[in-house]
Parts: sequence; structure tokens; C-alpha cells
Amino acid sequence: MTTPTPIGIHDLELATTHYVVTLDDLASHNGTDPAKYRLGLGQDQMSFPAPDEDIITMGAAAAAPLLERNGTEGIRTLIFATESGVDQSKAAGVSAHRLLGLPSDVRVVEFKQACYGGTAALQAAIGMVSRTPNERVLIISSDVARYELDSPGEPTQGAGAVAMLVSASPALLEIEPIAGLFTDDVDDFWRPNDSSTAVVDGALSVSAYLDALTGAWDNLQAQGGPALDEIDRLLYHQPFTKMAKKGQAHLAAYVGSELDVTLPGEAASGGRDTGLALGTLYNRRLGNTYTASLFAGLASLLHQDDSLEGKRIGLFSYGSGSVSEFITATVQPGYFDSSRAARFYAELDARVPLDIDHYRELHATELSSATDVVTPRVSTSQYRFAGISGQARQYERVDQAA
Repeated sequence: MTTPTPIGIHDLELATTHYVVTLDDLASHNGTDPAKYRLGLGQDQMSFPAPDEDIITMGAAAAAPLLERNGTEGIRTLIFATESGVDQSKAAGVSAHRLLGLPSDVRVVEFKQACYGGTAALQAAIGMVSRTPNERVLIISSDVARYELDSPGEPTQGAGAVAMLVSASPALLEIEPIAGLFTDDVDDFWRPNDSSTAVVDGALSVSAYLDALTGAWDNLQAQGGPALDEIDRLLYHQPFTKMAKKGQAHLAAYVGSELDVTLPGEAASGGRDTGLALGTLYNRRLGNTYTASLFAGLASLLHQDDSLEGKRIGLFSYGSGSVSEFITATVQPGYFDSSRAARFYAELDARVPLDIDHYRELHATELSSATDVVTPRVSTSQYRFAGISGQARQYERVDQAA
């Protein structure tokens, strides 16, 4: 019997915004105890886009170094996963395709289902590669989490992108074929077409997340997936990093297992270490990145744990509304690159701090497609949102700009 060719994530890269808001500053402005954000949410910062940044510029910035390392040969599909779409018809990936200089013989499509969209893209990509193993699929998961000013959701905003290259014989992770699924129609979080900010029922969102976690876990077991003690590391979607802790505690109690639920800065809780803390380090500084959140956690773990070769990782993906999936993956030999964590921390450190007045001014600025506008050059990224002309969004590479 022929052994199936492994398929999974061959390479992965991250990008974020020009600006950052420190939650201590937001707490001071709101008259809130900073511990409510730092300990209660597990968040220290949130990335915030400059006027010339959006999901497309971040997505292109994440994909560019990945393509520089791996080339474009065999890439015949680009899937752009987002819940911050900039057009109701045209896929954001079409603009990213041009910015990245990809060949014309590439299909491009946009996936949407709240924060789950990146995982849906991953599964679709695996199916494509399974059918044609010499092809590769580029996935871009990119989002800007935006809530109303002075709302409970405001400190859980964020922005960032993850690009992944899916291939046969991957260098990072082999995705195992069995997955656990759970879908339930619940109004915990959504964004109507006539709103630029999300609508959130915080308490319902937490309970829906935990219900989806056990539902997806039960389905994984029913499909013959690995038991909890056969999974070495666990990663969770992180709308805020404390949610990963809640998920870990909930799953441990549900299964009857002792798992460590310690986040950075907390006293050790005991139980088996599944990499929970390492998987939250990037998200703690990015804020919520929606479709990119789970994979930013994956990058944080892979960049900082050099002992994962041959180990199995469990990944729980949740998208409000709600759709969820629990998948498992095996880390490949030679996955660890000691320079990647330092490079991304340098990118995080290079963000320009926003004072609260300027942040609120930018937050309140909304562009209308009915008015032509040229955005100021603020970010240092190679890729810019240049403005609106004739109701169409304009993008440019800085090295090609006039």
C-alpha cells in the first residue's frame, strides 16, 4: 500500500502595522485599572493601521518574504482569508496578487467566516495540493479588528497578517487528515454590511467559544483523532490571550486531564506544559488579528520552542457565528530557525506609538468610496493603500510610486 504524501504548511510569515497603541495608555485615558487589560485580558498592546495601511498592504507585506525564500513556481492558487473585506465583490487577494508580482495563471478567491476563515483556507489548500501534488497554494490571512470607541471590545482590537505556503512534503508542519468540526447558528459577534465596527455580545461569545471547543473536540474523537495525552502542544484562537487560558482550562476539565494554564507573568499552575504561554507571546502584542490569530500563535510557538521536532500540535480554530475546527499537525525535522523570533520582535518594536488623542482621531476617520482621496504616506512598508479614485481603492509598491 502506497503511503500518502504528507501535505501541510511549508513556510509561514507575519506582518503588522506601522502604529501601536499601548493598553496602559488606553487604560489611563479610560480611568481603568491597567491590570484589567494586562491580566484580565492578557493583552499589552494592539497594532493599529496608518491611513495608508489595510488588510491588503499587511497581507502583501507578510507574503513577500515568504515568496522571496520559496519563489513562485507551482503557485496556482491564492486564497485571501479575512473578515475585514474592503469590497463586496472583488477579492482582496486580486490586489495583493498584483502587488506581489504573481503570474497571471493563478486563481484568486476570498474566504469569509469570521476568525475561522484562515483554517477553511488551509483545508481547501490541502485538498488542492492532494489533487495536484506539484502545485502549491499561497494563503494570506489578514484582518483589522475594530470596535466602537469606549466600548468593552475596544481594548481587544488589533491588526496583522499571516502568509502561509501549503505544499506536499512541507518543511514546517504536516497537517493530519482527521479533523473535528462544530457549527452552531449563534449571534455572539457579527458586523452588519452597514457598520464599520463589529457587534459583540461578550458573555455569549465566551460561552459559544467554549461550547464550540468541546463540540469540535468530541467530533475529533468520534472521527478517530488522537487522545489529549497524544497531543504535545495546544494552540487556540486568541481574540485576547486570556481566552486561550479559558479554553485550555475548559478542555482539561472536560477531558479530565491536568494541563498547565499559565500565561506569561502568572504564577505556575502546575499540570502538563502544552506550550500555552509561548503560543500567546505575539498575540499579546498584536491584539486580535481575527483570521490570522491562530496562526500568529503557531508562529510564536514554532519560533521560540526548539524542541518540537516530531511532536504533535493541536490547533483549535473558532469563528464567531459560529464555525469551529480542531485539527492536529506534526512538526517536521529542521523546522526551527533561531532568527525568526528576533526578526518579528524587531518588527513589533519598530511600530510607532500612538498617543490616545491621535488614535481616536484616526479611529473616527472613515473613507467613503464616493469621494476621491489620496492617503498620506505614513507607513514604511513597501506596500501602500494610496487612496480612492473613481470609487476604486488604489494600491502601490513604494519602489514603483511616482
